[in-house]
Amino acid sequence: MAPISVKIKHAGKIHDVQLDPDQPPVLFKDAVYQLTGVPPERMKVMIKGGTLKDDIDWRKVAPKAGQTFMVIGAAGELPRPPSTPIQFLEDMDESEVAQALALPVGLVNLGNTCYMNATLQAMRAIPELQTALDRSSPGGISSSLKMLYSSMAKTTDSIAPNAFLAALRHAFPQFAEQSQSSAAKMLGRVAYAQQDAEECWTQMATALKDVQGLPGPSSGSANAKFIEQYMTGEVKRILKCEETPEEPESIAYEKVLKIACNISNAVNYMQQGIMEALDGKIEKQSATLGREAVYSSTQRLTRLPTYLTVHMVRFAWKRDIQKKAKIMRRVKFPTEYDALDIATDELKEKLLPVSRRLKEIEKERGERRKVRKRTKAAQPTKDKEGDVQMADADAPAASSSAEPATTTTADGTTAETDKGKAVAGAELEEESVYREKEGKELEALIYPDVKADVGASMTGQYELVAIVTHKGAEADAGHYIGFVKKSALHIPGAPPVDEDDDDWYKFDDEKVSIFPAEKLETLSGGGQDASAYVLLYKSRPLI
Repeated sequence: MAPISVKIKHAGKIHDVQLDPDQPPVLFKDAVYQLTGVPPERMKVMIKGGTLKDDIDWRKVAPKAGQTFMVIGAAGELPRPPSTPIQFLEDMDESEVAQALALPVGLVNLGNTCYMNATLQAMRAIPELQTALDRSSPGGISSSLKMLYSSMAKTTDSIAPNAFLAALRHAFPQFAEQSQSSAAKMLGRVAYAQQDAEECWTQMATALKDVQGLPGPSSGSANAKFIEQYMTGEVKRILKCEETPEEPESIAYEKVLKIACNISNAVNYMQQGIMEALDGKIEKQSATLGREAVYSSTQRLTRLPTYLTVHMVRFAWKRDIQKKAKIMRRVKFPTEYDALDIATDELKEKLLPVSRRLKEIEKERGERRKVRKRTKAAQPTKDKEGDVQMADADAPAASSSAEPATTTTADGTTAETDKGKAVAGAELEEESVYREKEGKELEALIYPDVKADVGASMTGQYELVAIVTHKGAEADAGHYIGFVKKSALHIPGAPPVDEDDDDWYKFDDEKVSIFPAEKLETLSGGGQDASAYVLLYKSRPLI
């Protein structure tokens, strides 16, 4: 149904408001709150036969255009307008646009909603998701997320994500849990409890499961869903009884939205924690022995998605205190991750040729960047008076050479490559020329069924693009912050990020700042300061 115009009456005043029958009533109440200042938790919207409930179906209410709803409730402070008028990009001149696009927009904390804000900013590092949302039919969380991301791309001021928060709490009531703190009780106010960002990430991904996927080269992906394509991996689990070798192995497959990194006293690096989570021993009933027996459990991925989510398991249940406690241990994580170690032998065999060659090409690209920098530094410049200043005669020469090499393609044939070849700076072609050649070479190495799997990683090589951190000592308190690599955030109209710029954006609710790449290691944990909690890795592109 299309949105309709209705009226609300509160404290003797009548306001016009849009009502969308396809959206939950909580979104309508949020719109009423924006006009009247009556918080949704204190608001009563009168309808025939009672009051408007958050979970009621609008078809039962049967609202009509022009209908007036009576609103009862004491108004609090109205949502504060921004300190400066909101400016849209189309209303700015070139200098204002350049300044505005220097930093992306932040999200206002609506009361212990930093967990949601950090998650939203991290997921914005998935441009394919925004494309899929634009192509999808409206409804629920996906519609609210689409509108929020669209608004974030059009303005320069921080945004209050009221509508998305209302949709999230409607879909998952756990995020509407109220705080039991003594301060909230003393003040007699409704305060929402702090929530878990990893749970928010998982629930959001679950809620987006019906978003239509992106098209592929074949018709087989026509009915695919985005989350399945780009964010879902598949795990093969083998259980083998250690006490009776004659018992056959048990093999099961499971689709997963994340992989866990367990944090024990023996874990210092992310890969160690991942392997600890994938491999282990369990006790279960043995049909052969007729009793409980010890089984070894081995898990490996049969499918690697384009976006691989790693959950640093920092919160554990403590029986002695009957609550979750944070594991402070320092665990280092890589900015580049080779996932072939967690893949099955079959998948590893398919990905290894292109993975190995991509690593070599990345080194060659790095050498070309160095050559171009040295060449640029050696070029004559002009001083303030316009006189030509010659470069240092002792500047190092930028040339070397090597013989062409060959590589084996996915179909078993061989092809000549530019492996190891570096030319003098003056002889370098445009970078796009090299990238086109490299892309064709890597394409030839991709295994056919991997290439046909839309959204799957073709190389098993990943780069870190987003992080959600937790700051504090308690699981049910503290503060969440989002970090996104600058090159991963696609802001419409913004100039492209320099290839050598490895810095990040730090999203501390509405406060956005530049976070230097060299400081990433400070997010490894080891204390109450911000510790990496959810890591998002993106499969490295071929070009």
